[in-house]
Amino acid sequence: MGRSQRLQLISRIEEKLNSSLICYITGDRENLSTRIAPDIIRVFYNHLEAIGRREKISLFLYTRGGDLLTPWRLVNLIREYCNHFSVLIPLRSYSAGTMICLGADEIIMGKMGELSPIDPSVANAFNPRDPQHKIARIPVSVEDVTAYLNLARQIAGLKSEEHLAAVFRRLSRTVHPLSLGNVHRNYLLIRSLAKKLLELHSGDSSPEHIEQVIKYLTEDLYAHNYMISRYEAKKDLKLKVTEPSWELENLLWALYENYESDLKLTEPFNPALLLKNQEQQIDFEATGGIIESRENIDAFIFEGRITRQLRQSPEVPPVNVEIIRQKWKTIK
Repeated sequence: MGRSQRLQLISRIEEKLNSSLICYITGDRENLSTRIAPDIIRVFYNHLEAIGRREKISLFLYTRGGDLLTPWRLVNLIREYCNHFSVLIPLRSYSAGTMICLGADEIIMGKMGELSPIDPSVANAFNPRDPQHKIARIPVSVEDVTAYLNLARQIAGLKSEEHLAAVFRRLSRTVHPLSLGNVHRNYLLIRSLAKKLLELHSGDSSPEHIEQVIKYLTEDLYAHNYMISRYEAKKDLKLKVTEPSWELENLLWALYENYESDLKLTEPFNPALLLKNQEQQIDFEATGGIIESRENIDAFIFEGRITRQLRQSPEVPPVNVEIIRQKWKTIK
């Protein structure tokens, strides 16, 4: 890992912001990705204990999202150690990452910085089966369900209770009623969590503004992969977005590129390439995420085994990959 170079960048960023810095990277390398998950809370606690209470703490964040309950717990934990909490976004902070930003006092976004909608998809044992993978279930988007019902009302023009009841019965025959109940619970949950986080972010904002932001992030953008630039976050959402100075932005981008190179985010993970010549089997370790401060570094490690397979047909893959364990591991 390029920790020595990163430590220099982290120190310079801390000096510029007069703040202690923690970096959290969930890798999005093809075939080897990680997501925001509850297991980071204990790891962050160890970093924060090592840092101690400070006036300001900043979180350097790169993520495509993950568990939507974790941001509320993480934001509250970080705030136990500081009076001012800021998030630094050099590039991507999607979904659950955006929710973390909503709980910060300040969002420092670079030119390439992006947020995203926070409308969740839910998956449980009652979801429809995936026809392409018999044991898999299709995630159900909360907003897709409401959009279907709105389609019946607004586009098809159905108004009567009888017609709307028929539309709902049709839906419940395709999507299990308990799955729909889970969708409604997540509909309420995401709005409740966003409201709590925004009250931390915008303590002086009106309830009307908070509701507008929630509606914008859950309903108005129509696509979960819509990317929100810093201009839009500042102008349309009126979030507390700060543009970094030229020097700070260069430091943030250099730090991101160091992580990108170290985690090989732009290179697909190809297990077959790890087997040399006549080797039939090899054990491997690969890093999928990092939580780092000047005091410590933890890495999310995949440990696995790659075995060469005899290919009797084109459908049989050349190698079999078995993940033996995956966990956060303290490097220092």
